[in-house]
Amino acid sequence: MKRSETISALAAALVLAQGKIKGAVRDATNPFFQSKYSDLESVIAAVKVPLLENGITFLQGLQDAEGGVAVETMLLHTSGEWISSVYSLPATKNDPQAYGSAASYAKRYGLKALLGVPDSDDDGNAATAAVAPPVAVPKRGRPVGPRKPAAPSTAAPDPETGEILPERPADYWGSIAEATSLDELQAIWSVIPVRERPEYLAIKNARKSALSNPASEEGVI
Repeated sequence: MKRSETISALAAALVLAQGKIKGAVRDATNPFFQSKYSDLESVIAAVKVPLLENGITFLQGLQDAEGGVAVETMLLHTSGEWISSVYSLPATKNDPQAYGSAASYAKRYGLKALLGVPDSDDDGNAATAAVAPPVAVPKRGRPVGPRKPAAPSTAAPDPETGEILPERPADYWGSIAEATSLDELQAIWSVIPVRERPEYLAIKNARKSALSNPASEEGVI
């Protein structure tokens, strides 16, 4: 963590601000894994007013990081005093979407960590562990062919939020066949081990084609 030469005025203001900062609402949902989390907008909503009321604003900037992104979060007081910290995160793959997701995650958790923002359930209930959904059964007949059991379940990081996901389903066939969007299909595909993907490639391509062209969906799966 970095800081200005003195932070006495910032520290006093920060004590008052943190006394008013409430938890960030878990209002975003991972559609495949059915887990809820506080998105960046929710975290900002929780901290912005208490900070401004006490003469504090925050700045976040992206920095270069090998294989991913780094976000520096700075708290800046009207006195000119400041503190900052850097949160680095690797991207799940080398494309703009993965880097964008990593940047969003780093901004969210960098701000939460610097201000000590807890998560808060929007329904007032205690948080519960996310449970992997049951394997879906396709509504229409699926392609006929041998099906091999998937490898033993293992935990994996959520490609969107970076959080540790529950154990993956024992079989991906039905989940792929019932994907309701291209994003959901990609999320399912991303947790299938590379060595197992060839046996699911045909149904994945068929589902992708159906989702890309809804008019031709009937009879594809």
